[in-house]
Amino acid sequence: MNKKILLAFTVCCGLSATFTACESDDTTDFSQYIKAEEEEEPEEPDIPVTSSDTIYVTYSDASATVTGALDNEFSLSGADVTINSTSTKYITIVLSGATPDGSLFINRDAQFGIVLDNVAITNLDGPAINNQCSKALYITCPDGTSNTLTDGTSYTERDIDQKGALFSEGQIYFKGTGTLNVYGNCKNAIASDDYIVVDEEITINASSTVGNGVKINDGLFISAGTLTINVTADGARGIKCDARTEISGGNITITTKGDCLIEKKDGIVDTTSCAGIKSDSLFTMTAGTLTITSTGDGGKGINCSQNVEFSGGTLNITTTGSNDEGKPKAVKSDTGIIVSGGSFKASVKKSWACDNGTDSEDPTARVTVKGTPTTCILEKRSVIIEY
Repeated sequence: MNKKILLAFTVCCGLSATFTACESDDTTDFSQYIKAEEEEEPEEPDIPVTSSDTIYVTYSDASATVTGALDNEFSLSGADVTINSTSTKYITIVLSGATPDGSLFINRDAQFGIVLDNVAITNLDGPAINNQCSKALYITCPDGTSNTLTDGTSYTERDIDQKGALFSEGQIYFKGTGTLNVYGNCKNAIASDDYIVVDEEITINASSTVGNGVKINDGLFISAGTLTINVTADGARGIKCDARTEISGGNITITTKGDCLIEKKDGIVDTTSCAGIKSDSLFTMTAGTLTITSTGDGGKGINCSQNVEFSGGTLNITTTGSNDEGKPKAVKSDTGIIVSGGSFKASVKKSWACDNGTDSEDPTARVTVKGTPTTCILEKRSVIIEY
């Protein structure tokens, strides 16, 4: 039987206290929250400790030099470097130098690595790096390096995908302890048609003034690192993931500044609001720190089509936008918001802080609280749950 647990929250000044009742759902049937299709975290492929094939690309203003490559496996046009590798061996491409108008384009059928060694690439008419390989790509920023990738404000049309300043057809593993700055001026900053894994203490700063900060098709898995994402465009998302989103560590800060994107097609009006994280599948967080700030009309912190399951770490979401065109929410899920550990804080200026799809006007019906938190405040515009 569900029990009402009276929990006390003392205001920081110590002059008064607010008491809020939260439900303990020890006997609740959670089968409604279970996904119809399980999604497993990808296993990292084995990669060799050393590579027998290493290609060095050095950019210098409007030109580039390539050394160490196998015969007939690269071509140059100014500072635009194309690598067509038929080798099945693991290769490493080391990038250094700077160019105001260059790029790296890769064609191959086997996994490989890119080492960013204090490189700065701006491509005025497309992605700075475009990987057309569907296998694993390991991007490493060595300790002490600072690297920058920037796309142009428009892309030259090609019969291939080019979805951001850093784009990969395959999965991306971010490695190292250096820094990577990515600026999207035409589309997304970082995009993968597969999944993305961040499992080392790399620092990634991703910004876009047009699209999303990070766009992923098949899943996002973050267990380490520092990610700072800024998007300033109507309808843009800090992270847009078409599959599972899993945070088990790291320090993530996302800021969105943009109103609703309103488009009319065939007489139908489609409204898309900004979101710190838009996940089209399960969102889970077990550790780490996630801070999201959204300032535009109808903006959301987390917008998830399946469960939002929070069991550890620190989550702090603030949305301050109006509700003229869209309904701002700090945390929105179409199926359920389940909190069972950590520090969970969500606030909104208008509308509901948490929305799990119910029509109930009772704030306690919009979040499922498991266990016994030390602080539990469930109000329309503010939710604070701490264990």
